Amino acid sequence: MKEIIFTKTKLPYGWLGNMFASPIEYDGRIWRTGEALFQALRFEEDEYRELIRNEKSPIGAKLKAKSNKDKMVVIPTSDKDVDNMRLVLSIKFKQHTDLSKKLKETDPYILIEDVSTRKRGNSTFWGAYNNGEEWIGQNILGKLLMELRDGL
Repeated sequence: MKEIIFTKTKLPYGWLGNMFASPIEYDGRIWRTGEALFQALRFEEDEYRELIRNEKSPIGAKLKAKSNKDKMVVIPTSDKDVDNMRLVLSIKFKQHTDLSKKLKETDPYILIEDVSTRKRGNSTFWGAYNNGEEWIGQNILGKLLMELRDGL
């Protein structure tokens, strides 16, 4: 089976990632990226959600969440975290029909978030790296995107 690999937002298929600039509305508020909403959903208190929402960049939102890790109520890579990612992807692709159409057009390819250049930590949970022979990692983001695509 052939694969579609995505990494940085400016590269082909970068729109599949959460860092891609596709504002979404959730709970009556606009979020600049799926990454900002995803990070904010790890917190219960509106104060921390707003700190993250107000960050100008998706990496800024991620770093703001990490700097307040002790206040998180959702454990990174937990089942609830995966459910939150599923929710964010669903919202993103429902609100951006152009992206939804493009996602459908990726069928029947396997979608893989390439994290080969990142530190191994949680990145191999959400994506996978290539060791020259095979992809290593759980690639949960890619699997959730394919799950969503199958439901479109």
